Amino acid sequence: MTRTLTTVVVALGLALGGCASTPPAAAGGAASAAEAAPVNKADPWENWNRKVYAFNDTIDAAVVKPVAEAYRNVVPQLVRTGVGNVLGNIRDVWSAANQLLQGKLQYGLEMGMRVASNTFFGIGGLLDPATEFGLVRRSEDFGQTLGRWGAGPGPFVVLPLLGPSTLRDTIALPVDRLFAPTRLPQTDTGTYAVLGIEIVDARTNLLETTQLLDQVALDRYSFTRDAYLQRRRDQVYDGAPPLDSFDDEPADGAPDAAPAAAAPASAPASAAQPK
Repeated sequence: MTRTLTTVVVALGLALGGCASTPPAAAGGAASAAEAAPVNKADPWENWNRKVYAFNDTIDAAVVKPVAEAYRNVVPQLVRTGVGNVLGNIRDVWSAANQLLQGKLQYGLEMGMRVASNTFFGIGGLLDPATEFGLVRRSEDFGQTLGRWGAGPGPFVVLPLLGPSTLRDTIALPVDRLFAPTRLPQTDTGTYAVLGIEIVDARTNLLETTQLLDQVALDRYSFTRDAYLQRRRDQVYDGAPPLDSFDDEPADGAPDAAPAAAAPASAPASAAQPK
């Protein structure tokens, strides 16, 4: 299934590249303006990413969102909660493994106990007694593990159908999919059915978020990119990312004394005082 999904993504990416390639500008002013636009260091592929983002938006508006809305309106909340619990319980197994891979022994053991509690006392994960036991879900994926190992996020990238990502998270994606709920069915039909349920469940949970995004974001692409990058940074560092350093900041963190030394030493002290 992972190979099939990867092949579809790559094929769509190549197709988009051919269909969305920009023709030579008729007016030289427009071309020069685009070339003069500053490049976002976190998003050097913004031109391409925006095209894929628009493609994903089209697919979402035409297919995924209407299905998610129908699912929310037709399926009772209790059933939807149970479906989400089962999928979450399966993902918790991989989260526990990633906690251990990151050296978080306590959290890894707690996540393992959470899976065991929900599997045995929660009817295969349909219920969530582990939360009542104080075993909070701490989701982790292989992209976060690579980040904890020192791998930088790399450029922001929007994947066809899959949405926002980074180069690091894209590399980690095939590993994550090896332990996804879609690996459990033994038939292709079962695999596609579980994949469809995963997509609909995830999109249903995002309906209110995307509605808010439409209301507050002047540029949905930029808003989504910045929110995704900030969220992933917080996830890698468990909500406590290191402070950003700036190129013009002294190495020791002391304030720059250059402005104070700008006045000539021979100038009278009274000249520096405002009158």
